[in-house]
Amino acid sequence: MANALIPELAVSDWHISRSFYCELIGFTLSYARAEEGFAFLRLGDAELMIDQIGLGRTFAVAGAAFDYPLGRGINLQIRVSDVEVILQRLAAAGITPYLPLEEHWYRRGADEVGNRQFAVADPDGYLLRLYQDLGERPFSRPHLGPASPACTGAGA
Repeated sequence: MANALIPELAVSDWHISRSFYCELIGFTLSYARAEEGFAFLRLGDAELMIDQIGLGRTFAVAGAAFDYPLGRGINLQIRVSDVEVILQRLAAAGITPYLPLEEHWYRRGADEVGNRQFAVADPDGYLLRLYQDLGERPFSRPHLGPASPACTGAGA
């Protein structure tokens, strides 16, 4: 089944971005339109498009500049099979993670889901949170109090 959401990142140099995503992170190239500075990339079930600013069609807000870091306020969480392999490639390239490797558990209702994760900025400053799934476990910390009346859904 095709993904319902596929981010397209405006990038300053699609050759550099393509190299970063493919050689360091581990994406594979599905297809490209070099004349437009466009590439469609895949990593497991994750799909991502990169598109060079100023080539082909550039989606831009009128009057807004493309200033570094791009994508402020968002991080793309990408599930991978082995975070260590990616960290080793990044270290060999001299790239330091934005968020160092950690094990983190997130509450989801009566359970917790675990991630072994780190975050790294791509060449244009987009934050990628790469994680390895650690599974689920019962929520073990003390109750945090009642859910807000506005948040009464299944995950509250």
